[in-house]
Amino acid sequence: MALSRGGLDRHSELRTEPGLLDVLLDDPATRVVELVDGRAEIAEADEGDGGVVLRYRSPDERDRGRFVAYLGHDAPTGGTAYLLSVGSDGDAAPEDPTRRGLRAVGARLGDLDAGILTTATGLANWHARHGFCSQCGSATEPAHSGWIRVCPVDQSEHYPRTDPAVIMSVVDDRDRLLLARGVGFAPQGMSVLAGFVEPGESLAGAVAREVVEEVGVTVQDVTYLGDQPWPFPSSLMIGFTARAVSTELTLQESEIEAAQWFDRDEFSRAIADGSLRISQRISIARRLIEHWYGEEIDVPDRPLKG
Repeated sequence: MALSRGGLDRHSELRTEPGLLDVLLDDPATRVVELVDGRAEIAEADEGDGGVVLRYRSPDERDRGRFVAYLGHDAPTGGTAYLLSVGSDGDAAPEDPTRRGLRAVGARLGDLDAGILTTATGLANWHARHGFCSQCGSATEPAHSGWIRVCPVDQSEHYPRTDPAVIMSVVDDRDRLLLARGVGFAPQGMSVLAGFVEPGESLAGAVAREVVEEVGVTVQDVTYLGDQPWPFPSSLMIGFTARAVSTELTLQESEIEAAQWFDRDEFSRAIADGSLRISQRISIARRLIEHWYGEEIDVPDRPLKG
């Protein structure tokens, strides 16, 4: 899973140390990943294998007036400290080719960089959307080195949220894979089904409910395959496979434009002739499709929407 990697030790016990951020900002050895409009500065990897690396910098005076968060160290003891610094939209040109977002480069980053950019993106997104107290409406303030927000009026603490979502490859007794085109997808775009877990619901229950709601298919034998964070803005995608016990499709028109069962020959032909566009390598959906297919699928990454 492209976004489940990472070599950063979060050292959560350090977050409450008084003055931690000031100490790290004073240390030129601290590495800072700067996000501007969700984009970090990147460079091509030296190996020339198509990979990219994050470009870190030392702390500077700009960071003193920004939202800054401690991300962790690259070793259990000692090592290099990493910080997130969130700039404003005017701090980089909108079309700056040296800055890319997690969706664009996540699958091309090494383990450490992928973990850092995933964490930084999720944390920045949460702070940007949760600036006010859910109890009294007052503006909240960052605390614990950027890992919570505190209301100065009622003293309530607010922690980063993660929304669990299930995503599933549905396979019938003929070993055909079900793919669907969501509303707003490109005409060729199709993917596996997904949806958020509801209150009081198990993960397997969410899989069964979402499949029957979206395409009218009943499933059983729900089996966990893997998971990865998806900070757009704050999800955890939990991947499953499930066996269909019915195959007639009844589409939820508000969510699904089209759905189709594919055997491997039909799938291969559709990929080859361009009539089928599947999820990008960064997504767990791509891994679920490849798990069914039996090997990696070598097609250029193209967004499903647009």
